[in-house]
Amino acid sequence: MPMIEEILERIRSGEMKPSEHLEEKIEVLEHREPELNAFITKTVDLAREQAKEIDKIVESGGGEAFYGLIWGIKDNFALKGIRMTCGSKMLEDYIPPYTATPVQKILDNHGVILGKLNMDEFACGSSGETSYFGPTRNARDPEYVPGGSSSGAGAAVAAGIVDLALGSDTGGSIRNPASFNGVVGLKPTYGLVSRYGLADLAMSLDVPGPLAPDAYGIALAMDVLQGFDSKDRVSARRKLPFLESIDSFDPEHVRISVSESLLNGVDPAVRKTTEHVIRFFESKGVEIVDVDLPDIWAAFPTYYLVMYPEFASAMQKFDGIRYGHRVDASTLYETVAQSREEGFGKEIKRRITMGTFISMAKNAEWYKLALRARTTLLHMFENAFKQADIIVSPTVPTLPFKLGERINDPVKMYMADALTVPANLTGIPAISFPAGWKGRLPIGVQLMGPRFTDHILVSAVRFFEKEGKQWSE
Repeated sequence: MPMIEEILERIRSGEMKPSEHLEEKIEVLEHREPELNAFITKTVDLAREQAKEIDKIVESGGGEAFYGLIWGIKDNFALKGIRMTCGSKMLEDYIPPYTATPVQKILDNHGVILGKLNMDEFACGSSGETSYFGPTRNARDPEYVPGGSSSGAGAAVAAGIVDLALGSDTGGSIRNPASFNGVVGLKPTYGLVSRYGLADLAMSLDVPGPLAPDAYGIALAMDVLQGFDSKDRVSARRKLPFLESIDSFDPEHVRISVSESLLNGVDPAVRKTTEHVIRFFESKGVEIVDVDLPDIWAAFPTYYLVMYPEFASAMQKFDGIRYGHRVDASTLYETVAQSREEGFGKEIKRRITMGTFISMAKNAEWYKLALRARTTLLHMFENAFKQADIIVSPTVPTLPFKLGERINDPVKMYMADALTVPANLTGIPAISFPAGWKGRLPIGVQLMGPRFTDHILVSAVRFFEKEGKQWSE
């Protein structure tokens, strides 16, 4: 898995043309994709056209920021003229008439798009197994799950099929596959990256973000992806200095916190990896402080009480009438019912049912209670960040598990998100990076920071990559 700086240097120096780099990636695609199933739609011909144009731009002295780096796009982002399925039969043949803002920024900055990546259906899943187009497999060991919902993104980056990938994170959907595949994934501050053209899972939680083999790749991607968008009313008028500050991490002026509440009950190898990271930063002069997170237990149930109703609302438009899978029946009611019955998978139906139930008049109190709990969690993190600049935790409580092991046990499946959902509920940035291994299985560690400190988290990961060593057993 080549590092991003190395690839860019080869292109900038003239050692390799963008089109030649693409052909290298296509070879990897042909070799690994039959095993991994990381793509839903491949755009090889389009990529070759893009790369040839970028060859000319680079030869003439241009090419910033990506110089023909190869991207994969999670299939819940729109790319005009290329089908967008969201991993569902409901949208099996949908062709969007527009391009999502983050995708357009990639194109405008000379990124080459090799295809649309596999994902859990409508981003509902933590394992990469609920896609209508079949499960994705872990790039490190194909007998194991790659994590979800950005399953194809994690696997494609780890396998070296693409240099960078665009994913979305609602409760851990970037960080989970980053951890399970041994790559870096950033869930940005809510609003830092435009959501225009991203299919909703839960509008108050969804955040687009990048996956990359290293921290530099994340910084390079975020320099482009961030920024205000008039098409997304919650997008922030902020620009953070990602590349400018990539090597600015100063251990003597940073406080990192650890909380036992974030380590309780995790797999022993995951705990050892997290403690290894903490010891590393401490050895470099970082002040380690204990921070109490008294209400962290409330994050997990709060997340599902917020997500379910928002998801059920987002799914109402998929009725088989205006677009999407359609079953013609004798009445309008039966047309909608049968279209949704055939078009949605089991997990989607479960979440729509739960969301509708929670939203019912009598039970709406649960949603209101969850919103109050969300505010409590926000205040808890605000207090914690008065004591520390960064909070460290495992990304996922467990190691990657085998395909089929948890797919029929939704409670166990949902627990994979137990440590990632707090960042979505509070809107803070969180990054997962590979910090350890147990055999062939990677282990990710998560760093969280206050809103709009995304670049500081990236610089901390960069510091670990350059100065540290991954734990192994």
